[in-house]
Amino acid sequence: MGATSHQAGAAGRALTADRPSAIRNVVLVGHSGSGKTTLVEALALTAGAVNRAGRVEDGATVSDHDEIEHRRQRSIQLSLVPVEWGGIKINILDTPGYADFVGELRAGLRAADAALFVVSASDGIDGATRMVWDECEAVGMPRAIVVTHLEAARSDYTQMTTVCGEIFGADDPDAVIPLYLPLHGPAGPDGHAPVTGLLGLLSQRVYEYASGERVERDPDPGELALIAGARSRLIEGIIAESEDEGLMDRYLGGEDVDVKTLVDDLERAVARGTFHPVLMAAPAADGARQGLGTVELLELITGGFPTPLERAPVPVSAPDGSPRPAVTCDPDGPLVAEVVKTSSDPYVGRISLVRVFSGTLKPEETVHVSGHGLADRGHEDHDVDERIGALSSPFGKQQRTLTRCIAGDLACVAKLSRAETGDTLSAKDDPLLMEPWAMPDPLLPLAIEAHSKADEDKLSQGLARLVAEDPTMRLEQNPDTHQLVLWCLGEAHQDVALERLRTRYGVQVDPVPHKVSLRETFAARSAGRGRHVKQSGGHGQFAICEIEVEPLPPGSGVEFVDKVVGGAVPRQFIPSVEKGVRTQAARGVAAGYPLVDVRITLLDGKAHSVDSSDAAFQTAGALALREAAAEARIDLLEPVAELAVLVPDEYVGPVMSDLAGRRGRVVGTDQAGPGRTRVRAEIPEIEIGRYAVELRSVSHGTGRFARAYARHEPMPPQIADKVREQAEKGS
Repeated sequence: MGATSHQAGAAGRALTADRPSAIRNVVLVGHSGSGKTTLVEALALTAGAVNRAGRVEDGATVSDHDEIEHRRQRSIQLSLVPVEWGGIKINILDTPGYADFVGELRAGLRAADAALFVVSASDGIDGATRMVWDECEAVGMPRAIVVTHLEAARSDYTQMTTVCGEIFGADDPDAVIPLYLPLHGPAGPDGHAPVTGLLGLLSQRVYEYASGERVERDPDPGELALIAGARSRLIEGIIAESEDEGLMDRYLGGEDVDVKTLVDDLERAVARGTFHPVLMAAPAADGARQGLGTVELLELITGGFPTPLERAPVPVSAPDGSPRPAVTCDPDGPLVAEVVKTSSDPYVGRISLVRVFSGTLKPEETVHVSGHGLADRGHEDHDVDERIGALSSPFGKQQRTLTRCIAGDLACVAKLSRAETGDTLSAKDDPLLMEPWAMPDPLLPLAIEAHSKADEDKLSQGLARLVAEDPTMRLEQNPDTHQLVLWCLGEAHQDVALERLRTRYGVQVDPVPHKVSLRETFAARSAGRGRHVKQSGGHGQFAICEIEVEPLPPGSGVEFVDKVVGGAVPRQFIPSVEKGVRTQAARGVAAGYPLVDVRITLLDGKAHSVDSSDAAFQTAGALALREAAAEARIDLLEPVAELAVLVPDEYVGPVMSDLAGRRGRVVGTDQAGPGRTRVRAEIPEIEIGRYAVELRSVSHGTGRFARAYARHEPMPPQIADKVREQAEKGS
């Protein structure tokens, strides 16, 4: 795309937009280390939002330590950087590249109208980035590609554009084509020739960045020859997406299509999500203001990416689920906004990043908060009114006050004490609810205990605030193991959770080994006699009962049967015997795990007219069950999960081998789309405690899985013996 004039955003003030057509919302996607955050800073520098020192233009500064910490936080969470270019406000959403923080990525995709995929010329494209591309393609989100790390000695832009075409354009290679070629400077001692400028294929102009500012000139004959070779393919790719069906015939017939027509067709194809241009970018050199390709990238975003007006109407319902008309991007329409991120500030409190889809959000007004269907993760449903605090826009590490936020824009809202990520904000007299986006299921358990009594007092509130910020985290109080478990997406996610508990909420916790819900059962019929007789002056204790225990089919629980005849055990004490055996069954009879799937039959017993009591028969019942267990073989039952693993076809073999090594039984495979297979297996839960981490290694980051409890079944004897030994050592 050719050179255009621009107006850099005025530094030191909050960027606002007065109409949706003057807004672009773009999310940056790429693996960790691809250069997303560096690219954001380069775009902000070019647009005039920051100066060379990385400071906002009004002179606010931060220490080196604070800046390093700020960049580290940005690498693990969604961040918003608004810039202005050519009178257009661009909301740049920088997402984490770590798989553990995919929830932040999905929030960014929800808030944006287009995606910019950042790929490294030296590192290539990983499987996770390919998966996100497929997700965007499924919903028709406009996408472009920017190649970074051109300064690396092994970087090759031409080869990288070919790889992008093969991976991202598998169905239509002509839809993934570069708009520019690199202009190389003199080669260094290592033989690597740095990229110092761009050759515009449409404009047939040269844009040099060697001076630190973009300088435009005519190409020399050699450069023009390079442009001509790639230009025809680009033109044909653009014309193939043109709405003018006769344009291709005219072009092939020799007609010279003017650049404006090509640019207009290109921008429409990009906005429709059918054409994906490839660009390149590099940060500015020391002392320079503009980084290589940043001007061209800003021009593509403002001219080729869609406005919020082009987003499909958003489906909504009433909080009770009754349907309501879909809303469009209209500042005068009904208020519908969504919280896409929740964070805490030590001075301001809770801050909610909000995307407004309809209507206009204003400070100090009362809105209705609805959401959000994640009760299974420790998030309560909301249906309350809240008062909006101050509206602001990020500016470096600061917040600039806004007077309003119109449909299509994003803003930070202070002091929404009840709203959480995924909640809908709407008018209090006309409450509406957006359908929540798909959240990844946390599948890596972290069992924790309070470090001290003081931490225990603060733990509940700290955990509640932690999960309120992060809907990809699930809090569980396991009723069987009595452990407090945080379910996370990966090890880095766990580390961040522990750090936030300690630094933000002042709660120190200790990780402990995660336990699975084992159970016990009788392998064969057995009998036991419980005798509880004590005489120590005055009223004594006397109770004797005889029971028989037999195994039942899985899922039967504990069944108690009374077969006493002749009043050997008085009727009033039979419930006491039952209570005693059930209490003992809950405590376990071999390794301390609940006893299940047995029938306990009371056959006989003895009582004393004075010394028998409710407590005595409870104790006798428990003793009888323990004696029956001592005379029988007790099986340990372990939970078995149904696992569905989704991987590219090339990793099916390694995944199946890995599952077999974990005592898994593959029960079937089926195709789950082009090039992807779903492997279904049954596997003991004790074998998949860290599967969320280990699957990434086996599948090179491309695998996903879902799990569901299937049943309990007997544990192999050699493993059960180890569990019993550990239980004995623990006791």
